[in-house]
This record gives sequence, structure tokens and C-alpha cells, in this order.
Amino acid sequence: MVTPVLTHFCDLTVELADIMEMGEGRAGKRRIIPIIGGTVRGPKINGKILNLGADWQTVFSDGMAELDTRYAFETDDGAIIEIRNFGYRHGSPEVIAAVGRGEPVDPSQYYMRTHARLETGDERYAWVNRMLFVGAGGRNRNSVEISLYAVE
Repeated sequence: MVTPVLTHFCDLTVELADIMEMGEGRAGKRRIIPIIGGTVRGPKINGKILNLGADWQTVFSDGMAELDTRYAFETDDGAIIEIRNFGYRHGSPEVIAAVGRGEPVDPSQYYMRTHARLETGDERYAWVNRMLFVGAGGRNRNSVEISLYAVE
């Protein structure tokens, strides 16, 4: 068997609009957080996150947030790439409350991990269609920072 290797792919700064609270759903508190822009920076890819998409979250009774995002970015050379990112954010009640208030919290104080699929029709980047990606991130008042790694 081959042991998977993680290779840094890019760093995302995802800019967010205000949270839209939906109320209690079947599994927990539901909310939508619109994605309105941002940047993509990496050794093989750079670009801007487009003003579309959202994070459709479920926050469970224990405070864990299930992250379910779909958005897109445009590379500096004009390719459009979709990102579907799914993950979890959780930590101590005090830390998660501080994150929720928009206070600066060191991401090492809580767990925020994702797995992502990227897709494009642009042949120059078609290889992303065949890769899996995992990420580690942190939440700021109006943005999320995520480092994505290709699983090779």
C-alpha cells in the first residue's frame, strides 16, 4: 500500500457576509453564511474567490458546526474552479463562544477541518478534477482562512 502524502495546494481567504439565521431544523440550528469574495494563493494556483456561494451550516446542541460550502474562484489566468468543501468546527464552549462573537482566537485552540472537491472544465487545471483535498482552517469575524492540501 502507498501511504498518502499531503502537499500544500493553496491558502484561501474567504470573505463572508453577515450570518442569516434560519432557526432550528431537524438536526440543529441552521444558518446560511454568504460567500462574497476573497483570495486564493498557492505555489501552483492564484486567483480571486467570486461573489457567490455560501456555507450552509448546522450547529448541533453540543456546539459542533457542520460546514457545507459551495463556491467558486477565478484563477489569475481566467479559469473558473468550483469548490465544494465539507467539514467540522468544534472546541470548548468558551472558545467556540469567542469565535461566535468574532473575537480573534488562535485556530490551534479549536478543531476546524475540511475535505474539498474541486472541479473545472478548463483543461489547464483538469488535474484538480481527479484529486482529493483536505484543509485546516480558522474563523475570523468576517472571513475564514483555510489551507488546502492535495492528498497524493
